[in-house]
Formats: sequence, C-alpha cells, structure tokens
Amino acid sequence: MPATYSAPGAILLVSCYELGRQPLSVANAAAVLTEAGFDPMALDLARTPIEAEAVRQARLIAVSVPMHTALRIGVAAAERFRALNPDAFVCFFGLYAWLNAESLLQGAADAIIGGECDEPLVSLARGLATDAHEHVPGVRTRRSAARPWLERPRPLVPERRLLPPIDEYVRIEADGERIVAGQVESSRGCKHLCRHCPIPPVYGGRFFVVPVETVREDARRQVEAGARHLSFADPDFLNGPRHGFEVLRALHAAHPGITFDFTAKIEHLVKHRDRLAALRDLGVLFVISAVESIDDRVLRILDKGHTRRDVEEVVAAMRVAGLTLRPTFVPFTPWTGLEAQRALLEFLAAHDLLDAVDPVQMTIRLLVPPGSLLLEHEEMTPHLEGLDAARFTWTWRHPDPRVDALQKGSAAIVEAAARAGDPDGKTFQALARAAGAAITVGGRPARRPAPRLTEPWFCCAEPMEGQLAALRSGDAGV
Repeated sequence: MPATYSAPGAILLVSCYELGRQPLSVANAAAVLTEAGFDPMALDLARTPIEAEAVRQARLIAVSVPMHTALRIGVAAAERFRALNPDAFVCFFGLYAWLNAESLLQGAADAIIGGECDEPLVSLARGLATDAHEHVPGVRTRRSAARPWLERPRPLVPERRLLPPIDEYVRIEADGERIVAGQVESSRGCKHLCRHCPIPPVYGGRFFVVPVETVREDARRQVEAGARHLSFADPDFLNGPRHGFEVLRALHAAHPGITFDFTAKIEHLVKHRDRLAALRDLGVLFVISAVESIDDRVLRILDKGHTRRDVEEVVAAMRVAGLTLRPTFVPFTPWTGLEAQRALLEFLAAHDLLDAVDPVQMTIRLLVPPGSLLLEHEEMTPHLEGLDAARFTWTWRHPDPRVDALQKGSAAIVEAAARAGDPDGKTFQALARAAGAAITVGGRPARRPAPRLTEPWFCCAEPMEGQLAALRSGDAGV
C-alpha cells in the first residue's frame, strides 16, 4: 500500500492507468525525487482508492498521464484532489499532459511537464520549497512557457517500494497458467514519426537508451518480488536493435526461466525476420505491434511504414519462429467505411488471430490530440470539426453516419462484455453480428492459444463510465 505522510510539503505521485502494470512513470519519478532528498508518497488509482489524508497533506500532487485513458481519469481525479486540498499545487506530467497543456492549464493543472519528466519534476519540487517555481526549465505554467525536456535521463533504477506489490498487477495467461508480470524499459522516446502517434509531437524523432545495468537491476528486483514475465515498456524495442538484443541477452542469462514481450513496428519485424528465432530462444513469448489497419491507403496516411502484405508476412514468420504477434488496431478512421470493419474481422479470422487480439481493439476511433502531425495532413483536414477541450481531442465526423454509429455500438458491446466478464469469443461474435462480418468464432486452433495479458484495456480507449463515476464519488479505485 502507498505510504502515508505527516511531513509538511509532502509530494504525492499519482498514477492513473498504465495498462494494468505497476506504473513505471511513478517509479521513475520516485527514484529521482528520493535521490534528490525528498520523501515522496505514491498512489496508484488503478489499484487503490484516493487516500484523503495523503491528498490533504501534499504540497505537490504530480499526476502521471502517459496515455489518453490516464488523462481522462487524471482530470476526474484532480477534481477530488482540489476538493480535498484546494491549496495543493497540481502538476500533470507525461505525453498527454504536454499535448493538452492549453486545456489543462485552463482547468485542472497548475503546471505541465513533458518529454523526460523526472528532472523537471525535481526542479519543480525544489522551486515550490522556496517559492521559486515559476520559469523552471521543462515546466510550463499559466505564467511561464517551456519546451519539452529532452535531455538524456539519469540511469536510476525505478523506485517501486512505494507502490502496491507486483503480484497485485496484471498477469500473463500462457499455456493454462497465470504468471506474475513485471515491466522494465530499455529505451524512451521513438525515432519514428507516425502521424497519429502522440510521441513525435513531443520527442520529435529522438529516443534514449537505458543502460543495461539499470535494466538488469530493475529486472532483478521484480523477479525477486515474484515476477515470472517481464514486459518492455519501450515505445519500440527495436529502435536500437543492438541495444535491445544486449539487454535481452543480459536478462536471459541472469534469469533463464523468465519470459518477455515487447512492442515493435511491423517494418522492424520485417527487417529482422531472420532474428525472430533468436528472440524466441532468449525468452520472448509474444510481440505487440501497432498494425492499426489492413487498408494500404490508411497506412500511407498514417505513415506507418508497412503494408497489408507486410503484416501477413510477419504473422507467418512469427508463427514459424514459434512466436505470437499481438496486433493492435485503429479500425475507425475518416477513410474507412462499414466494409472496413467487416474486412478487418474477417482478416483476423482468416489469419487465425482472433485469440491474439483483445476485443476492445475493434472499437478504437482515431484519436487526434492537440499537436498531432495529422492536423495539417490534407487527408485529415476536411473531416475536422474543432477541438473538444473537455475530451482532449480534435473531433471529426465520418462522411457515413452509419460508421460512427457502428463505432459507438461496438464500444457499448465491449464495455458491457467487460462488466459481465464474457469470454472474448462471445464478444467477437457480437461484434461480428454488429458489423455484418462472416466469421466463425470458437473453433479450437491447431496451435496453442496465444498468450495474453489479463487486463487488456487499451491506452487510446475511453475509460469506462464506471471508472470515472467511482473517482468522482471517491468510493473506489479505478
């Protein structure tokens, strides 16, 4: 459980949502603050309710929002923080804080930090201690401008002791077992400029590697705490393939029974297809890839760097190597009609991928946050209707109203299934009926079932209304 504090000027680090994993953003911030002489406390709203006494004692409340879902939850939580402690200084940090700085500074936030957030957070904490918190490098406030902080991070091991135990977080289902899953990172940022991605507007194509020794020590601590699987949180693990393989070899040598997963672009998997078997031998269980679409036109607009044919080749190559590809998608865009949802579901069925895709992936609507590289694209601008500051996205309407209706209906199906605990096969059947897709669900695959995380909610999905209602009432955690 998070620590409680009585010290004046306490710092409360708040995680809202990190895909069910023990939050790295807060663990990294806790490490640099502790090294700087502070004694922070931490609260993970995905696992514990808001602790009123901790909020009341905090001078600085720093809310981590690395993804859209976390931002929506964080703003709802900030309403409770303000009610409990009107004098607290509230800072939002992370990718989606920087993208939505204008809206946040007009409402929930006193300050915003983006890019490599840890050092500016320390500087802000020091500034608040001496009432000199304006014009801090990397910190944007209502009265001072700043740029994202993109200096190389210090190689500190994340401080996880302030967070709930690792066995209270997401697990991996594989071969009939549920194993405790930890999370490490070997790099931050990304060298690619996919137009719909939130990273390029902040990092501008830059990425930083985390030293092997730092990753190895973080992994050791999590394994000792019970982890038997480690997910790499890197936006793209193969941005620096030499470094990635060096990290994997070091972790596999130290913990030969541990398995891994990571995220990588399809174009990287195509380039390194001759090394897929080596990844398997080093303990990699599955690879997540933001496929986004099987429509080549959409892929060109998003500047994804791959084609539908590339996806098919990677699926086949991964299977030959004994690995699982877990693709993610953005099926609802201004350029995809009703037939696209049917085609996607039929594609997944034809390539035996239904058990490797979480149903929520069939509901994702293209998110266009402020600063998105899509905003000036000629294919996007005709569809834009304006910025919805309350929902932190530019709104767009599909030329065919039936597509927007299908997206809303699909989202309702998935949320209802999540509340009921329905098996994915049943949910896919309902989604297929809604889209008019001709697929068969429920047949026994000729291979072992795809490994999966036990908490599949997606980073660009809207939070469930029950999550937000619980926060506003203060009755429960997220």
